[in-house]
Formats: sequence, structure tokens, C-alpha cells
Amino acid sequence: QVELVESGGGLVQAGGSLRLSCAASGRPSGIYGMAWFRQVPGKDREFVVDISYSGSNTYYADSVKGRFTISKDNTKNTVILQMSSLKPEDTAVYYCAARRGAPGQNPRAYDYWGQGTQVTVSS
Repeated sequence: QVELVESGGGLVQAGGSLRLSCAASGRPSGIYGMAWFRQVPGKDREFVVDISYSGSNTYYADSVKGRFTISKDNTKNTVILQMSSLKPEDTAVYYCAARRGAPGQNPRAYDYWGQGTQVTVSS
């Protein structure tokens, strides 16, 4: 079992930046990659970015390319999402996820989920 705990959400003005962290504990050795998704009420959970366990491969949604950066600290089993040039449409609950298989934009590709952290971008 793997536990994921997100932190770093909050309220920021449009154009600002936020940094989210996701710490993995338990038995992360079987994890091949981690990702961030986001969700607003009434909509499906949306893929944001994925990073391989080694950190050498990343996959970004078009909507965040050039604005968000994912990184991984393997010594701490932590994934960081640096978000810049934030827009009101980035407002959502952001979820950290971990997978034991291949990456994908479908949430079903991921086996473990955090509890989520709220990000609110004001205009």
C-alpha cells in the first residue's frame, strides 16, 4: 500500500505562482510513476502532468505546458509541481496519483490517490 499526501494549495491572484508537494510513504518501491490531476465540481478529473519514477520522462497536458513544471526528489519520495502564470481556469482540487503501470491521461491508469488540495486563482 502507498499513501500520498499533498500540500501547498491555496489562494493566489492570476499571474501568480504556487508550489504543490506530494509525499509518498508506505511501499513506494512498486511505483513506476506519479502524476497530478485536477478536478472542479461537476466535471471529470483532468490529467495535468505525469513523471516517471526516475524523473527522466515527463508528460504535460497542453493546457499547462510552459507554465507548470514537475520534478521529483527520489531521496524523499516527493513530487513537486511548480505552477506559474496561473489563470482562473486553473482553479480546482489538485490530486496526486501514483501508478504501477504505464502512464496515461485516464485516471484509471493510476492506482493510488491523495486526498487533494484546493488551488484557487482569483481574477
